[in-house]
Amino acid sequence: MDWDHLRVFLAVARAGQMLAAARQLGLDHATVGRRLGALEASLKTKLVERRTTGCELTPAGERLLVHAERMETEMLQAQSVLGNVDLALSGTVRIGAPDGFGTYFLAPRLGNLVERHPALTVQLAPLPRSFSLPKREVDIAITLQRPQEGRLVARKLTDYTLGVYASRAYLARTGPVENHAALTGRTLVTYVPDLVYSPALDYFEAFREIEARRLECASVVGQMEAVRAGAGIGILHDYAAREHAELVRLLPELGFERAYWLVTHADIHALRRVQEVEGYIVDAVQAERGRFLAGRRIRSEPCPLGWNHPSDKTVL
Repeated sequence: MDWDHLRVFLAVARAGQMLAAARQLGLDHATVGRRLGALEASLKTKLVERRTTGCELTPAGERLLVHAERMETEMLQAQSVLGNVDLALSGTVRIGAPDGFGTYFLAPRLGNLVERHPALTVQLAPLPRSFSLPKREVDIAITLQRPQEGRLVARKLTDYTLGVYASRAYLARTGPVENHAALTGRTLVTYVPDLVYSPALDYFEAFREIEARRLECASVVGQMEAVRAGAGIGILHDYAAREHAELVRLLPELGFERAYWLVTHADIHALRRVQEVEGYIVDAVQAERGRFLAGRRIRSEPCPLGWNHPSDKTVL
């Protein structure tokens, strides 16, 4: 059985679309279709139903998926053992991260890692969504909560703080905010409730009873840019907001604390390229840990149960 054909089958099964699988593999759509067809021909059975809305595995495809993933695991483990012998670091590592952390912290720092290892390709996906490690959407995921199940290796990166911010221009136009009650009648820049992908993002509970206009943005970056532009008052990450002189931190008695976790799948955790990228991220965060805890000097909203865990690695 041709491993290249199986690799294409796995990508189609996980992506649910031929085009998405082609992009992931760096192949054209026709090549993906041809290799999948060749695999079906060699096995003399149909594995995937091609529909206008995507691809769906047949019963035979579902059975093959179990064996293909087992083969993939064996290949990755072999690569880990043999690949670590080679001093040159090569291949691709994809990082999935919340858009705030990915945009404001990781993106400006990953260039040094790529310069250090010219044969290594680092892919960063800073998006307001969760990523599936079992489906190999990413190799490394930065999450807002410790995962509770799956064959995953998790370690706590850092706690971080958030505060209430407005731009100097907004305050000049609408007046100062000296207490919680002064938020009434203002514009609050918040998330879109039905697009919140983690309970850790629900820090606007403190403003639930405030009668105010709402501007809802589905991403942290969108909220930041809206507040910077003077659209209203929002809760922003201290480590990102402090870089913008036009922003003013309000209500110093009100702060929020959350955490970032670094998670990899147990099957690929030992790969040298994954360990190198993971170590680089951990070192970068630890070097600037004070930046993430800039708001800890104030009284912070307590974290919900389950967010404060030891920082050592945990295999689930």
